[in-house]
Amino acid sequence: MSAVYWVCVSNADSGQISLLARGDLGRLEWHQTLDLGGQLMPMAHSPCGQYVYVARRSDPLAVLTLQLDRRAGRLELTGQAPLPASMAYIGLDQSGRFLLAASYHGHQVSVSPIGQQGQVGAPEQVLPTGLHAHCIVAAPSNRHVLVACLGADQVLRFAFDAQTGRLTPADQPAWSSAPGAGPRHLRFHGDHVYLLNELDATVQVLAFDPGSGQMQLRDTHGLLPPGFGGKPWAADLHLTPDGRFLYASERTSSTLAMFEVTHQGGRLRKLGHLATEAQPRGMAVCGGDQVLVVGQLSHHVSAYRIDAQTGVLELTQRLSLGRNPSWIEVLPP
Repeated sequence: MSAVYWVCVSNADSGQISLLARGDLGRLEWHQTLDLGGQLMPMAHSPCGQYVYVARRSDPLAVLTLQLDRRAGRLELTGQAPLPASMAYIGLDQSGRFLLAASYHGHQVSVSPIGQQGQVGAPEQVLPTGLHAHCIVAAPSNRHVLVACLGADQVLRFAFDAQTGRLTPADQPAWSSAPGAGPRHLRFHGDHVYLLNELDATVQVLAFDPGSGQMQLRDTHGLLPPGFGGKPWAADLHLTPDGRFLYASERTSSTLAMFEVTHQGGRLRKLGHLATEAQPRGMAVCGGDQVLVVGQLSHHVSAYRIDAQTGVLELTQRLSLGRNPSWIEVLPP
């Protein structure tokens, strides 16, 4: 079966990957539950969308390579490679030749080669970071890699050699947040970086210099809904492909914050908040017109239509998943 988009969800407590297909009408259909075992969490995919990578955070620590058969609508485990620590985040460089991983508990990052057949190899480089590395992302130029260190309140910058995959730490961090902010996730769009801070539940817009890799603050907004009285616990953020709208999840309030991106990417205008799945850790934008959110406590995924004019979200579908869904990976059509 062909589909416009394939959607993979990792279910941490049931050790499963759920494979869903999004058809032309935007509806999600279940296709497969792949039992792999262990605590499965962060995922990434190859540029061609044929391979999916998932990090197992329980012993034996590893990254698993899954191959997608689009015609059959099935994922198959085709490889496994060791990881040096439990990884909170994995991603690929812009060429798709290297797997980048960040470890919250290990306070380190690693680089693993990816072969021509999509298989990940053993790590070729492991480097220490500040406390609680939570995200690692390659810049669009593939010349720099940024690492968000939640416990150090810093975003570290590494020079990246796209031919060898080698990381070289910079002398100074690219960005230092307010004390206790807790930088967690990063997203590039154009010449800006959008940073989610977990512990104070803020999102920041940072101008990014593609030459030096340095960043300068342009805007800051809170994610918490009015009247919120709990401990902030922000989780994830994503932008629409055109960069017009940004959405971020906050776990304690179980809400999404919605923003319009203005001033050529340098500012945000808050559109409001939306109650969503219980403890929404993972989310993704699918097809540019849909936001998908999974609830760690609800064990469901909700699909929201994005209003093309206003950016406001409307619930259109809700499906049951495995236990503790934590990550969504949307594969290109």
